[in-house]
Amino acid sequence: MARRATKIVATLGPASSDPALLEQMIRAGVNVVRLNFSHGTGQDHIDRAAMVRAAAQRAGREVAIMADLQGPKIRVGKFAEGKVALEAGMKFVLDASRTELGDIKGVGLDYKELPRDVKAGDTLLLNDGLIVLTVDSVRGEQVRTTVKLGGVLSNNKGINKQGGGLTAPALTAKDMEDIRTAMSFQADYVAVSFPKNATDMEMARQLCNVAASDYGHRPGLIAKIERAEAIPNLEAICRASDGIMVARGDLAIEVGNAAVPALQKRMIRMARELDKVVITATHMMESMITNPVPTRAEVSDVANAVLDGTDAVMTSAETASGKYPLETIIEMANICSEAEKAEDVKLDADFTGMTFARIDHSIAMGALFTAYHLGCKAIVALTDSGSTALWMSRHRIHIPIYALTPKLVTQRKMALYRNVRPLLMDQSAERDKALGEAESHLKKRGIVSSGDIYAITCGEPMGAPGGTNMLKICIAS
Repeated sequence: MARRATKIVATLGPASSDPALLEQMIRAGVNVVRLNFSHGTGQDHIDRAAMVRAAAQRAGREVAIMADLQGPKIRVGKFAEGKVALEAGMKFVLDASRTELGDIKGVGLDYKELPRDVKAGDTLLLNDGLIVLTVDSVRGEQVRTTVKLGGVLSNNKGINKQGGGLTAPALTAKDMEDIRTAMSFQADYVAVSFPKNATDMEMARQLCNVAASDYGHRPGLIAKIERAEAIPNLEAICRASDGIMVARGDLAIEVGNAAVPALQKRMIRMARELDKVVITATHMMESMITNPVPTRAEVSDVANAVLDGTDAVMTSAETASGKYPLETIIEMANICSEAEKAEDVKLDADFTGMTFARIDHSIAMGALFTAYHLGCKAIVALTDSGSTALWMSRHRIHIPIYALTPKLVTQRKMALYRNVRPLLMDQSAERDKALGEAESHLKKRGIVSSGDIYAITCGEPMGAPGGTNMLKICIAS
């Protein structure tokens, strides 16, 4: 398998729930498995998490598990016939008080606050923007609309408001229950749907930390950027999270398709500058749900996300319910590897004007700079928390970073960091012995051979979090 810096997040679903297939997918390049809490019961997710851990063990590599919360259900209700065909010019009523099943004239709402959130002249986009309604008036609990762009509307399809402005909270009662479920199997990351501001992420972190405290666990938090309101608050949301997801589906509906590519580039750049991870998601290999090969446009899309500097690219339905889950991963891994060959390394420019207030941060940057100019075979970080590896991974360098940690939770969390290969290694409390153990570990895995130059960072005393204070350039014996 070609060396690859960009990580792959794969969504688990009916198409990928066979243990043998999942093991193959992990061997082919899956680094993080996403459990979508919009589907299935709590027990389903507990069982799937156990299956992921077992498959990873058989494949001989650790993967991270990301629990993706459903968020608010901003959806229409159900129809008597299961669906209706709307045509342009028709009148259609979205009625929060309606209890009977919907018909061609109107439908009830799962989201009861809609009449308070909209006014005459607003544009509503249903079913991922395929159906467009213009609001004529709001009367009590009824939102009266005219169909601008028709189509088939079926049960429980989503509602977006053009330009944003729906007040639904990011965390629902179901999400809070799902957080407890995710913490019971120590999910490495929790993805929060539809956050509007930093407060939403701070609240999610509090809930996660409380639910995880029984297990002595602290998950990483990923903010899914999918609301128009999140855009002005991007930096604050990013700072309140461990990473962000460029969730291009809902975001495109709210801000318009044309605005998304530039936003994607801005978000990836911002995340890297703030030392956060970033995942690019939605429709990356969509045609592979039904076809064994991607389109040229999809290949370009994945490659461009890699060239933008994303930590990871993500599959959704392609691996959850598509016909070719394994082939999707193989194709994605190949595209990432090829795109990375074309990357520019501008390390010297990255460091111009930078100042480092922390010793451990300075050591991490010093290791990158020195390894780059010496042409080292590898950069090695002995790390307890994973911070040193994270800082290094924010800069493009064509030298692999190996993060050696005694903690399984740290190893799993680092599975998402670009260009970082996390390895589990018990570390001696005595520095020279630990450095010797690290070299043996690298040689045993064929990472370095006798005579190779590599850079290694560690802290004295060994094992103190945030204590990285030493950089050593070594020649393998």
